[in-house]
Amino acid sequence: MAKESVKLIANNKKARHEYFLEELYEAGISLHGTEVKSLRMGKCSIKESFVHIENGEVIIYGMHISPYEKGNIFNRDPLRPKKLLLHKKDILKLEQKIKETGYTIVPVEVYLKGSLVKVQIALAKGKKLYDKRDDIAKKDQRREAEREFKVRNL
Repeated sequence: MAKESVKLIANNKKARHEYFLEELYEAGISLHGTEVKSLRMGKCSIKESFVHIENGEVIIYGMHISPYEKGNIFNRDPLRPKKLLLHKKDILKLEQKIKETGYTIVPVEVYLKGSLVKVQIALAKGKKLYDKRDDIAKKDQRREAEREFKVRNL
């Protein structure tokens, strides 16, 4: 079987900065026709989005899919809540973990896998301010080391 192509549509850098991502899940998403066309053109943002579990269904809020230009009356509300498609056992597992303090579910990225739109969500625990500062310091050190390595090898 040929390997399916994966095309990144949207990435949530803020999630990696604000949270420790513990478990990653790949979820399908329930969309309407013009939303899929808009996503294929890369018009999506998940910066301010969040995920809730209601009545055994996983729903993403705040995911902005820009209206399709040629969609006229078929366009939907860009910020409407969208249902994520996960296995029942995964939903129950996430629901149990969320009941523990400090855990939440955040969307990490949206991508096309073959012809399907997928959302990667993560079970996450919030970072404290000192954790964020520590991450920034490590990133700066790594960048500085790469810069020195580059200068030495010229």
